[in-house]
Amino acid sequence: MTKKPTAIDLFCGAGGLSEGLRQAGYSILAGNDIDPYAGATFAATHPDAKFIPGSVRDLEASDFLEVTGLKKGELDCLAGGPPCQGYSVYNHQRGMHDERSHLFREYLRIVEGLMPKWLVMENVTGIMSAGEGEAFQAVLAGIRALGYNVEARILRAEEYGIPQERRRVVFIGNRLGLPIMWPKKTHGEGLRPFTTIKDALADLPALSNGEDGGVQGYATEPKSDFQTELRAGSNAVYNHAAPRLGAINIERMKHIPQGGSWRDIPFDLLPSGMKRAKRSDHTKRYGRMKWDGLSCTVLTKCDVHWGAYIHPDQNRSISVREAARIQSFPDWFQFEGPRTEQYVQVGNAVPPMLGRKIGEAIVSAIESGSADADDTEERKAAAG
Repeated sequence: MTKKPTAIDLFCGAGGLSEGLRQAGYSILAGNDIDPYAGATFAATHPDAKFIPGSVRDLEASDFLEVTGLKKGELDCLAGGPPCQGYSVYNHQRGMHDERSHLFREYLRIVEGLMPKWLVMENVTGIMSAGEGEAFQAVLAGIRALGYNVEARILRAEEYGIPQERRRVVFIGNRLGLPIMWPKKTHGEGLRPFTTIKDALADLPALSNGEDGGVQGYATEPKSDFQTELRAGSNAVYNHAAPRLGAINIERMKHIPQGGSWRDIPFDLLPSGMKRAKRSDHTKRYGRMKWDGLSCTVLTKCDVHWGAYIHPDQNRSISVREAARIQSFPDWFQFEGPRTEQYVQVGNAVPPMLGRKIGEAIVSAIESGSADADDTEERKAAAG
C-alpha cells in the first residue's frame, strides 16, 4: 500500500483546504490558526491532525516538526491562506500598510523551516493589485528565493463544480524540479453545466425568518449529484438556522423576485443611505438568489445589506449550512462556536471541492515525475 502524502495547513481556519487535500488522498498532520472557534471546528473535523492554537508569529517550524514527528524536508505539502483582509476589494483602505498584508512573510518563514516538497498558498485576487502588485511579487520572489519553482493563477470556483462565483489566486510550488500542473476545468462552456443554487440547496428543509429547528432531517431525497456527494456520511442537517431579521427587512424582501435586488424595493422602504444611491451602484445588495443561477461570493457575513444572500423563495437570509453547501463543505462537517463565527469560518474557507482539485493536480504532477524518472531509468538500462 502506498503511503499517503502528508500535509500541514497554516492559517487553517475551519479546514476547507485541508478537507479538500484529505479528499485528494493526503494525510493532514497539523493545522494552525489564531481563531479559537475555527480551531475548535478544525479539531473536531480533523481528528487525526494536531491543532496548534495561536498566532503564527509566536510559532517556529520546530513546533510543527515536534507534533508531527517529521524532520525538516520530509513534509510533502505545506498549505495555507494568510488572512486576506489587507488585500480584499471590500477593504477600501487596503494596501501594504495593513499589517495583515505581511502575514505571508510568516508563511515563508515556516516554509524555510520545514522545507516541504510542495507548497500551496491561496489568497484573494486583490493581492495582485495591492501596493501596485508589491505583495504579489514579494510572495513569488520569496518562494523562489527558497529554491522553489512556483506559479500563480486565478482559479474560478464555479469552473470546478462549486455553485458560486468566487475568484482566488493560488500559488503552487515545489523544490523537486517537477512540473506544476493545474486542475483542469470541469464546468462551463463546452463542459458540464455549472452547479446551480437548486443543485446545491433544493433538498434542505424550509425555514422561516429566525427559525432554528436544531438538527433536522432532509426535506427530500438527493436531487443532484452535488447533493448526493455532499450528503455522503451524513444522515441529518446541522448548522441550519435562519438569522432573525427585522420586520422592515422582511417587508423589503417581499418585493424582490429571484435575481432581483434593492432596485426592486419601493423607494419609501429603502434604507436612508440607499435612497441616495445610483441605480448602477451596489448591484448585489438585497439580492435574491436564483434557483438556476450561481451564488455571489460567500463572505464572512451573509448579510442581505451587502450581497445576494436572500433565499430564492423563502423570505430570509441563507443559513450557515446553506452557505457551507455553496462552499462545497460536506454535510457531516459541523461548525463550532456562535453562529456569527460559523459564518466567518465558512466565508474565509477555501471550498473543499477546489482544494481537492488542487491536491489531485499535485498528485498527478508527482506521478508524472515518477513516470518520467522510470522512463529515464529504462532508457539507461536499454542503452547499458
